[in-house]
Amino acid sequence: MSQVLREADFLMVPGVFNPFTAILAKKVGFKAVYLSGAALTSSYGLPDIGLITLDEVAEMIRRIKEVVDIPIIVDSDTGFGEAMNVYRTVRVLEKAGADAIQIEDQRMPKKCGHLEGKEVVEPLEMVQKIKAALKARRDALIIARVDSRGVIGLDDAIERAKIYLEAGADIIFPEALTSKEEFTKFAKEVKAPLLANMTEFGKTPYIKAQEFKEMGYKYVIFPVTIFRVAAKAMKDALEVLLREGTQINLLDKMINRQQQYEIIDYFFYERLDKELGSIKLVRKL
Repeated sequence: MSQVLREADFLMVPGVFNPFTAILAKKVGFKAVYLSGAALTSSYGLPDIGLITLDEVAEMIRRIKEVVDIPIIVDSDTGFGEAMNVYRTVRVLEKAGADAIQIEDQRMPKKCGHLEGKEVVEPLEMVQKIKAALKARRDALIIARVDSRGVIGLDDAIERAKIYLEAGADIIFPEALTSKEEFTKFAKEVKAPLLANMTEFGKTPYIKAQEFKEMGYKYVIFPVTIFRVAAKAMKDALEVLLREGTQINLLDKMINRQQQYEIIDYFFYERLDKELGSIKLVRKL
């Protein structure tokens, strides 16, 4: 599956946080998904500050890969520790089904890349993590996320990106750039497959996928978009249910039972049950 990511001309990649959302993304027509650390930790009721564990991420990858067969890019925060930890992180996540693994150069405790107060490690420490990731990976792509734009400045982010690329990173992910001009400058100076983050309510203005493509970016992720839309819809529905004591006025906002069953392939299991139930013993005991 990592070959799909390598050979793609350009990919829009939605953030997912469980198997159902991954199935939906595939059925709509997306060719890859992004397991967003922010969305996954929020779905667990936790803030995105590095509290999630390696095992929790790996388990979600396994569950998603059980039901979809498209590439999955995985957010592994800072790699769950130092360089030796990154080695194990990559081995575990790739075995679970990750096709590309993202590591960022923040210092723990990490923060959402669009928040104030984050800190970055020295470039050498990130290079050591990249080298460990490359030594551990069998086929997965290694994505180096550069977080220094909001801490030191754009020029520093560009220089770090060049260092990380020289260290062997397959994809460079500049986080929290603040304008199209910055994205354009970054792409002109960093000659690598580039990933752009089109999150909401952050430092990056709303830029269309086609514009990113024209600027030279190969991937654009929408990490928390569907989580935020779903969360608002669920909150609104709960308020209606509490206020009215019935779901009758929510029916037009729902997928129906038939659609739900089609998404989760219920009818396959129904047919399988009938098929297995019809088996007869040829030889009598």
